[in-house]
Amino acid sequence: MTGQNEGFIKERYILVVERIREIAEETEIAPEFSDYFKKTAFFLMRMDELLKQAENGALFSMDLSAKKALNHSLYEELLEGNYENSYCNPAYSVKVLGETYGAFLSALCAELRSLVAYAYEKNVFCMLIRMELFLEIYGVFIIAKQEKGQPVLNELKEIYASFVFDYQEEFMEEAVVSSFTTKQDFARQIVKKADLNTLDYLYDYGEYISDNECRMAEFVNSLPAETIRLMADTFTEGYRKGFIATGKDISIKKTVNIRYFIGFERVVREAVKNFSKMGLDTIINRSQPSFFLGRNVQKVGFYSTQPNKQFECDHEFDKVLYFSSRFFSRKLECYKTALDKYKSETAVFGGPAVIEEFGERPFSPIEKEEAYRLGKEERRLSVEYASKAGVLLNRYVKGEERSFTIIAFPTPAIGEQFEDIFTETIQINTLNYELYRDMQQKMIDLLDTASYVRIKGMGANKTDLSVNLWKLENPDKETVFENCVADVNIPVGEIFTSPVLKGTNGILHVSEVFLNGLKFENLMLTFNDGMVTDYSCSNFKDTEQGKRYIKDHILHQHDTLPMGEFAIGTNTSAYYTARKYKIGNVLPILIAEKTGPHFAVGDTCYSHEEDMLTYNADGKRIVARENEISAKRSEDMSKAYFNCHTDITIPYDEIGELTGVCENGEEMPVIREGRFVVTGCEELNRPLDECSFTI
Repeated sequence: MTGQNEGFIKERYILVVERIREIAEETEIAPEFSDYFKKTAFFLMRMDELLKQAENGALFSMDLSAKKALNHSLYEELLEGNYENSYCNPAYSVKVLGETYGAFLSALCAELRSLVAYAYEKNVFCMLIRMELFLEIYGVFIIAKQEKGQPVLNELKEIYASFVFDYQEEFMEEAVVSSFTTKQDFARQIVKKADLNTLDYLYDYGEYISDNECRMAEFVNSLPAETIRLMADTFTEGYRKGFIATGKDISIKKTVNIRYFIGFERVVREAVKNFSKMGLDTIINRSQPSFFLGRNVQKVGFYSTQPNKQFECDHEFDKVLYFSSRFFSRKLECYKTALDKYKSETAVFGGPAVIEEFGERPFSPIEKEEAYRLGKEERRLSVEYASKAGVLLNRYVKGEERSFTIIAFPTPAIGEQFEDIFTETIQINTLNYELYRDMQQKMIDLLDTASYVRIKGMGANKTDLSVNLWKLENPDKETVFENCVADVNIPVGEIFTSPVLKGTNGILHVSEVFLNGLKFENLMLTFNDGMVTDYSCSNFKDTEQGKRYIKDHILHQHDTLPMGEFAIGTNTSAYYTARKYKIGNVLPILIAEKTGPHFAVGDTCYSHEEDMLTYNADGKRIVARENEISAKRSEDMSKAYFNCHTDITIPYDEIGELTGVCENGEEMPVIREGRFVVTGCEELNRPLDECSFTI
C-alpha cells in the first residue's frame, strides 16, 4: 500500500505496538491467563523488533553466527521437547488454560507465528491486523476480570470469525498476488543476487533453517557447473515439453511459478535463466505462513524443514472457528474479485515448476482430542467451497492452456549415503526416455485389446481389484493409455488411463505408503463401481481414528472419491535404488508412483482438459480422458471435480499378478510375481534381478 493508506497503516501499527508493550506491566487480567498473554505479548514485541531490523537492513547484514542464533531462537518454541510446553500446543494450552479457552487461545497463538515471515518481508499490514486481533481478544479478558466473571467463549469465537470474514478481501488478494503475479519479489531477489558461496543467505528467508538446509546448500554448491546445468535443464525442458506433448501454446504464457526446498538456490538460479530464455518471468512465493490462508503440513511455494510437523497438524482444522455458509460465500466473492483484478496476470500464467525434496524421517501425527476437528457440516462446507473455488480458478487460469513439471531430489536428511543417493537420483531423472517409451508402448498395445485389468497382491498384500477399461471404437487410431515419458512428471516411467468406474471393483491394499509427507500403515480402500465405499489403516488402535485420518488426508473431507487413474509404473531403476539404500519409505509420490502399479483417488489426470485432443508418439489419440463423474462438467462443474488427486502405489514385490482380460476371457499378463512378462520388456527386469532380495 502506498501514500495515505501506507501512512495510516503505520500510525495504527505504532499505536498497537505501544498498547502491547504495556501488557507486560498490567495486572488487570485473571491470574490463570496472565502467563499466556504476557508471553504472547513478549513474542509480538520480538516481532516488532524483527521488523525494525528488516526495515533498516540490520537483519540481513548480520554475520553467519548471529543469523543462525536468531533463527534458532525464533523457532525454538516449536522444536520437539519445547513444543510440549508451548501454548501453540493445544494439549498444553488446554492443560494450563482449561478446556473452555485452551484450544481457542492455542489457535490464536499458532496464527501469530505467521508474523515471523511477515516481519522478514516487511509486511506491516499483515502484522498489524493480527496484533489488533490479539488486543481485541485480550480486551475481552480484561473486561471479564473487571466484571468479576469469565469471558464468553462464543463472544471470543465471534470476534475471531468476524476478523477473518472482514479481511477476506485482503486475504484473497494476497493469495492471488503471491501465486500469479511478480509483484512480491522477496525470494526472487535472494535467488538472483545472494552470494551462494556462503550460507548466510539461507537465513534471509525467515524460514526455519536446520542442518538439513545447510548441508544441502553446501553440497549443491560443490557440484560442477555442468551437473547444475544438467539438473536445471532437465527441470525446465520437462516444463517446455509438457506444453508440446499436450498441444498447448507456451508462447502465450509469460510467467511460471517455481517451488523449491531451501538449499537448491544454485539450481533455481540456473532454472530462472532457462525460463527467461523461453520468455517466462518467474514467480517465487513463500509456502503459506498463515492458517487463515490454508497453512498445513503440505507446503506449496519455497519452504524448509518444518520445525515440528505435529504443530501443523494440530492446527490444520482451526478454521472451524469461522466456518459458515455466509463465510464461504464471502470468501468466494472475494476470491473472484481478486482473480478479476489480476485477470491479465492469471491469463498468462503458465503453471508451476516444482522441485520436490525427499529424505525426512517418516511422520505419523498424533491425533489430539484437544485440537479442533471438522464436524459433518464443516466437512460439507469445506468440500463445497473447494469445488466452487476450483471451478472459479479454472475460468481465469484455464486448464486447457496451462501445464506444469515436477522433479525430486534427496536432501541430507536421508542419511549417511546422501551423496550416493543424490547421484543416482540424477541418473534416474535423466534415463533414456526413448527406451522406456518403446517398452511402454508394447504394454499399451496389449492392454488396448483388454476389457478389464485384474490386479492381485501376493504375500501379505490383500489387493484384489478389477479395473474396467474404455472400449475403443477405432483401435487403429485410438488408445486407452497415455505413454508417459519424462516431461511434466520427471522421472520417466508409467502408462496411465482414466478407468471406467462402473465395473471397477475390489480391494486396494498396501502395507506402507507415504502420501503428502504422512505415513499410512496397511492402507486399505474398497471400491464399488469405481467409488470408495470403505477404508481403513492400522496407524491407530482406534479404527475410527484411522478412518478420520484417511478422510482428512486422502479423501480430503469427501464422503467418497472415484478411482481417477490406473497406471503401471515402469521405473524399475528407481525401485532398485529405493531397495538398495532402503529409502522406499521416504520416496516422494513423484518417484514412488513409477515403482509399481498405482491408483489415484480423486480427479482424473485430465481434469479440466477432457476435451483436448492429445496423442501418443505412435499417433494414436488418447480417448480415455474422463469418467462418469467428470462427464457431468457440461451439466454442473461443481459436481464434476473433487480438486484432489492422490496416487497410491503397490510396490512390485507385493504384486502377484497384473493381467489384461479380453471380453472372450483371453488373459494377457503384464506382471507376474513382481516381474514384467510382456515380450520386449525384459530390460525392465534387469534392475529387479539385481536387487539383493528375492521377490
